Amino acid sequence: MYDALGDLSLDLLRAFEAAARQHSFTAAAVELGTTQPAISQQIKRLEDQLGTRLFDRIYRGIELTEAGSILFQQVQAGLQNIDAGLNAISAQQQHEVLQVATDFAFAAYWLMPRLHRFHAANPQVDVSLVTSERSLNMLRTDIDVAVLFGDGRFKQGESHWLFSEEVFPVCSPLLLKDRPLPLPVQTLLEFPLLHLRGENSSNWFDWSGVFRELGISSAPAPGQLRFDNYTLLIQAAIGGQGVAIGWRHLVDNLLAQGLLCRPISETVISRLGYYVVLPQRKRRGPLIQQFVDWLMAEQASSAQSLNGLPLPSIAV
Repeated sequence: MYDALGDLSLDLLRAFEAAARQHSFTAAAVELGTTQPAISQQIKRLEDQLGTRLFDRIYRGIELTEAGSILFQQVQAGLQNIDAGLNAISAQQQHEVLQVATDFAFAAYWLMPRLHRFHAANPQVDVSLVTSERSLNMLRTDIDVAVLFGDGRFKQGESHWLFSEEVFPVCSPLLLKDRPLPLPVQTLLEFPLLHLRGENSSNWFDWSGVFRELGISSAPAPGQLRFDNYTLLIQAAIGGQGVAIGWRHLVDNLLAQGLLCRPISETVISRLGYYVVLPQRKRRGPLIQQFVDWLMAEQASSAQSLNGLPLPSIAV
């Protein structure tokens, strides 16, 4: 294969291509960082190996022979293809993929609305999201960073506090039908409640816990809609299907957009929160630290905006 190449040196072909393109041995020497006599010698060696003349030496310059023109077209195309291949490999090596694990709700409502800012600052990095509702499955060997809800004690990783959580009822403004806000706490008994299946056996507040913290002695209505996914539950709330338990950092954007509102002003504080978890077996690379720093900066920024977020008014 490629028998015609024989033992031709790529340096000779590069010298030839530069001289042919520049129509000058001197200009080729400047481009390649060598001397005019060196370029002249390389062209002579190439002509000797091919057994044909490639340039005619004319007054004040050179011009390609017919054989030189044929060779120039092919060598130039070949060198361009080689250069493109090398650039593609270099770009591929520079492009990195970061595996980030978290739950569906955090990914959908906190991370995704902000992730474009990380991509804008780090265009060479792809973020691959791995979502699950089971924290124990999120620290597998391919995960670089996890953002998990809990008390910060994760056996398989080193955790760093991101933010504590507080909860409050949220619903669509349409559900309230122009009633003035905020409503008395007891009016929660008048609305259909949206329930998350299995929430009472997890770290998440359920309606019984919220009612207890708010001082409502009556038991919450069982509700006609139950979900095993918080993202679907919030979509039902946006659609006016009932009142959901809103986790502040997950619904802040929805409140700001007016898709949800707070029917009462009271808040319940959770003893738990979200933590950035770094798997212990993972090597700490600069990219991972860069992503963690970005998460912390976003948390600080969102905390400032949330502190000034007023109780949304109804806008039907």
